[in-house]
Amino acid sequence: MCYCTQCGKRYANQHQLRVHMNVHSSKYKCTECGKCFKGSDALTVHRRIHSGEKPFECTVCSKRFTTSGQLVVHSRIHSREKPYKCHECDKAFSVSGHLNTHMRVHRGDKPYKCHLCDKAFSQSGGLNSHMRMHTGDKPYKCRLCDKAFSVSSNLNSHMRVHTGDKPYKCSLCNKSFARSGTLLIHKQHVHSNRRPHDCRYCGMLFKSSIQLKRHVHIHTGAKPYSCRHCSDHFRRLDQLKRHMVKSHNIGTWLICDICQKKFCHSGNLKSHLLRHAGVKPYVCSECPKSFCVAADLRRHQFTHLDVKHFCCGFCGKYFKQKQYVLVHFRRRHGTTA
Repeated sequence: MCYCTQCGKRYANQHQLRVHMNVHSSKYKCTECGKCFKGSDALTVHRRIHSGEKPFECTVCSKRFTTSGQLVVHSRIHSREKPYKCHECDKAFSVSGHLNTHMRVHRGDKPYKCHLCDKAFSQSGGLNSHMRMHTGDKPYKCRLCDKAFSVSSNLNSHMRVHTGDKPYKCSLCNKSFARSGTLLIHKQHVHSNRRPHDCRYCGMLFKSSIQLKRHVHIHTGAKPYSCRHCSDHFRRLDQLKRHMVKSHNIGTWLICDICQKKFCHSGNLKSHLLRHAGVKPYVCSECPKSFCVAADLRRHQFTHLDVKHFCCGFCGKYFKQKQYVLVHFRRRHGTTA
């Protein structure tokens, strides 16, 4: 057994020890920060951090990178290649580290906890973004309008409102989207009947985990979204955003030019304008009826099924459509969902 006299690390033979000693050798030591490396190649790559050198250029968008590995990962943005697939669900990732982090969702592993509301996250970045909900901090500002965002990805997506860029196209209907997440939701809601997420309270099935989380709040009565200006709490984020605009004049109303109706979200305004135009691109496969928005088509499709997916959290009665549950809540239990 051999050991290093500088750090005490042990090795099985002299060869392994000699290789290890390169770490302590000044030959592979950064003169800027003192960090040591096992080989000259690793040191050369490290020195680019101090020099700012980025020799690897993307041939599509001309963005430059410090290492060839970074360029390989970046190129998957353009090729849409996602070689790392989750064996539990349909999600795929361009980076292996993102897959490893995603697997915490299936394991229920959420090591990063908020000390203000006890909400937990599988990634430290998720916790950092969440904390801005409590502080109201929005450091990412649009240079073309007054909007600001708590996470950089939302700003990047917002910029496409100004540019009109919609790089994510559905392979089934050719509809384009500004966000990859919106495309994924579109595929799940419009083109798939798979409902892998079930409610532990009533057994109701959902296509996405987000839908399930919103539904569970009906059973628990949880209102996790709190206003930082008053004591009001809300079950959904869109309810909080509407409250901020209506009660505290924070945000901007989006107004329909035809009927002057006000909206908090651009998506709701777009759907509303389709109703004025009479455009109904979503056609039912069971009957001739067509609809302006996909949500209306989904609600209609329940009328063709014998299955009653929507459950009353108080008495356990099932209904075909969500609005029937809401009416039932008001009439029988004197409350709303």
